[in-house]
Amino acid sequence: MDRDRLAQALLDSFLEELEGHVVSLNRDLLALEQAPARAKELVPGILRTLHSVKGASRAASASMVENACHRMEEVLEPLIHGRAPSPDLFELCFATVDALDDAGRRLAARQDLAGSPLETLLPQLEQAAHGTPGQAPPGPAPKPAPAAPAPGARPPPPLEAEPELSLPSQASGETLPVRVSGQKLDALLGRSGELRVAMLRLEGHAESLEALRDDVTGLRERVRGTQSETTLRRVELELARVARVLAQDRRALFQSSTGLDDEVRRARMLPFEEGCTGLERAARDVAHGLGRRVRMEVHGGGLDLDRSLLQSLREPLLHLVRNAVAHGLESPEERVRHGKPEEGRVVLSARLRGSRVEVAVEDDGRGLDLEALRERARTRGMEAPEDDEDAARLVFLPGLSTAQKVTAVSGRGVGLDVVRAQVEALRGSVEVAFKAGQGTRFTLDVPLTLSTLRVLLVSVGGQVLALASEGVDRLLRLSPSDVREVEGRMSWVTPEALVPLASLAGVLDLPPGPPKTRPPAVVLSAGTAQAALVVDEVIAEQEVLVRSLGSRVKRARHVAAAAVLPDGRMALLLSPASLVRAAGGRPSAQFFPTPKEQVARRRVVLADDSPTTRMLEQSILEGAGYDVVACADGAEAWERLQAGGADAMVMDVEMPRMDGFQVTEAVRTSPRFGRVPVVLVTSREKPEDKARGLQAGASAYIVKSAFDPTSLLETLRRLL
Repeated sequence: MDRDRLAQALLDSFLEELEGHVVSLNRDLLALEQAPARAKELVPGILRTLHSVKGASRAASASMVENACHRMEEVLEPLIHGRAPSPDLFELCFATVDALDDAGRRLAARQDLAGSPLETLLPQLEQAAHGTPGQAPPGPAPKPAPAAPAPGARPPPPLEAEPELSLPSQASGETLPVRVSGQKLDALLGRSGELRVAMLRLEGHAESLEALRDDVTGLRERVRGTQSETTLRRVELELARVARVLAQDRRALFQSSTGLDDEVRRARMLPFEEGCTGLERAARDVAHGLGRRVRMEVHGGGLDLDRSLLQSLREPLLHLVRNAVAHGLESPEERVRHGKPEEGRVVLSARLRGSRVEVAVEDDGRGLDLEALRERARTRGMEAPEDDEDAARLVFLPGLSTAQKVTAVSGRGVGLDVVRAQVEALRGSVEVAFKAGQGTRFTLDVPLTLSTLRVLLVSVGGQVLALASEGVDRLLRLSPSDVREVEGRMSWVTPEALVPLASLAGVLDLPPGPPKTRPPAVVLSAGTAQAALVVDEVIAEQEVLVRSLGSRVKRARHVAAAAVLPDGRMALLLSPASLVRAAGGRPSAQFFPTPKEQVARRRVVLADDSPTTRMLEQSILEGAGYDVVACADGAEAWERLQAGGADAMVMDVEMPRMDGFQVTEAVRTSPRFGRVPVVLVTSREKPEDKARGLQAGASAYIVKSAFDPTSLLETLRRLL
């Protein structure tokens, strides 16, 4: 390796190492500031870190960094021998750490350190090192780069380090940590996603081949006894052979792609506490600037989360932590008057809830001042809600601040509206709760992964759109009796409340479809708010890959991302929170056609133990004009059939109490219902499962992986 390439390699290695050391220095200095009595325990660790940075900077020819670390060692070493640190000494040390971080960014951008904050600090470090140990340096230390940016500014540096992969050592069998670029892991995940799309396309080709084979078989039956029969028989056998080989390849590809996807995701996981890196320092800096004291705690820090999710949560958490200290915590004197400890407390916590992650930022401060929020809203010409929960949500409105004066961290009306926008961009929601005089809690609810998602596909205005299944409460078929008009706005009537009702086409400014007798609607939820949106058609529920739309279309209304469908097509992924807010203010719309004479509808008993699948299939059947009796398991379906009869049954196979095979056998042995068509819709796709279903007497067998609403409706039409 030539001299220039070696120098660059050494610099790159040093800069990567510096990131981790800056985090360690901030963490240990904060611990020392909070517990000066532990100096003999904590200072040696800080000195070891400084020594490591000093040695690495010498190898990378970063002499200014080396000199600063040496002077900081001289400043801190007397603390081991009992010297008491002063507040100004801590300010100098923290400013030096910030300057080291700034120097790393300058060196990475190929900038010279002349005139940098680090060069400005060197004289003060030297004077503090050679002056009376432990005393304050002359004059305040400069602030080279804020540890936490002001609201709306650039967030802290990317997550410290990248995930570490372990490779076995050939000599001892031990595993050695290897640092892998986060960008490389992102690219690898993208390739893994493309492989999954290819696998799903292959599955579609296999189904097309099976359909072609069935067509050839049917054609051979029609030309039996002619010269063509032999030729068609050869074609049929060859198609069967190719179908078997394709099925084997498909299974092998599925296993490989699934395993690769799982391993890549595992490699991208990082503990939640790493996503909180730098937040304790941000809380400390805000508190010191306001003359307050704060202790930050992290609960659930060991919870592993996707690296991209942690990266996306950093700025919202930064805003909330700074807000908790600046707006939530009281001064030490005020806290003592109210019987609280002088030191305020900010807690960050994370926990899993199914396929979601709940992250909370909680303080033990004064709580929200609802009257100030209402008054501020009135001065801006806005409605001031009487309900306390609604009034509390005013904090998320842009430009609304109750601060009495503008400071570096408050009074500009920027912050919590940014938090809401950023969390909703992650397909999440944020809620606020408080107790007057006891504290405030902000809860962020976000998906566990940002790369894949199970979605409900709907058709609106001639377009296929995607809605995250986790934001879908239920599917409806509306009738006029379900709808009320209140103050010029439509609502769906439930026993508990009136839910805002709107046309999704109207919300998105798309051409409306023709009114239907029982139009399909999707009930969405965002936090505690709900809305029902009428769509043209509910298509299917599928797992999709999620892709960013990029900066050019970042501000598209109601759109969160793009969904890559299994067949390779793209669909816009809509934001439930944005749609729920928009639905609340829509004017009345015409959802139903002019009443006509009612005709008798065919009755279908539907059974599936998955609520989502049951709702989806019920919506499809009702949209086609069937009267659907939905059941949660096979035993209930058998009971409802005996009680009210049916023209057909559509059932899952794997259900509690009675499975689909058992219900089918019971129907076929019943003198009364023996001729009722039974359609099994199941995830079981092995030939022996299909054979068992048909042996039990099923009229048709549809595999869920190939589920298509058209095929279900066509099957029922043919059977009836």
